[in-house]
Amino acid sequence: MKNIITSFLLLVSTITIAQVANSVESIPNGYYNTATGTGYTLKTQLFNIINDHNDRGYNGNNGIYVTYLTSDIDNYYENNGTMLDMYTENPTGTECEYEYGGGLQDDGTLGNAECQRYNREHLIPQSVYNSLQPMLSDAHCVVPSDKYVNAQRDSWPFSKVNNATSTYSNGSKKGSNLNSGYSAGYTGTVFEPIDEFKGDIARMILYFATRYEDQVSGWNYPMFNNTSNQVFTNQAINVLLTWHNNDPVSQRERDRNDAIYARQNNRNPYIDNPSYAMSIWGSLLNTETFNALNSITVYPNPSNTGKINIQSEVELSEINIITINGQLVQQIKSPERLDTTYELTNLPKGFYFLQLNANNQSVTKKIAVN
Repeated sequence: MKNIITSFLLLVSTITIAQVANSVESIPNGYYNTATGTGYTLKTQLFNIINDHNDRGYNGNNGIYVTYLTSDIDNYYENNGTMLDMYTENPTGTECEYEYGGGLQDDGTLGNAECQRYNREHLIPQSVYNSLQPMLSDAHCVVPSDKYVNAQRDSWPFSKVNNATSTYSNGSKKGSNLNSGYSAGYTGTVFEPIDEFKGDIARMILYFATRYEDQVSGWNYPMFNNTSNQVFTNQAINVLLTWHNNDPVSQRERDRNDAIYARQNNRNPYIDNPSYAMSIWGSLLNTETFNALNSITVYPNPSNTGKINIQSEVELSEINIITINGQLVQQIKSPERLDTTYELTNLPKGFYFLQLNANNQSVTKKIAVN
């Protein structure tokens, strides 16, 4: 792709600061005035704010495709108005491209490989809630998707893949759960999107747990613990919060939130105010290591010399340099540091993720080398 979104060029000292910096211009005045609590009390307050949304699943659930005409348009990567699909979008290379109304919407045929048909992906599988409305067509958690990759993802939960059995065109993959670090506690098959969209998906799922707080305890799914307060298993919430914090809210998410609000008349609170997620579920994380990792600074960023410094109070066990489409460039185990600083040199020009691991937890930083 020729155009790289601005967020790849930015880095602030902590994830929290980056997320609090969200623009609030489009949030209706007073929308969150009653969201004054903490913990699960706050989640219930948010539920009361967003729970009465307009059901746009009329006409055989096709109403959601009308929503996609404004909510899921690629004005950020190719910037050419095609469908934005998180399972095939490749921020730095070629990809499938679908045009709404171009005759490739799922008609019950094909879908035996990527790039043949598109349909809609229910991030929480519709079988969990018996394909009932309004969950079935809630655009905050139902997204446009390549039909083949959607079917491949099936009903598998989201987590960190250890050994991939399938890898798709943009680097999304399916395989056994890593079952260590932030993904520890689950041994089954999982699906992992690329880093660019991990936070997006996490915030959509957190929305689902909040919007359907009054029903979710009766739904069975590997990510759920059959409660209406915590909603998620400890393993699942650690994955979601890690992705939420490592991949801050982007302009594309803010625009999507506004477009859906115009149609459904409700918003995703974790896009508008990312701190809500930690306020509700943050006590379930290993906060000491988490806070230390998220205080790491990376400089200069962007770098004009091929050199990056990583300043960290916590000792890192591993540094991974990954392209933004998920390819591992270099893995440095037990890296050496001088005082509190690690130094990376001779980095080729490009955009990368730095995955920094310590004490079975990780944080990801976006960097640019000019």
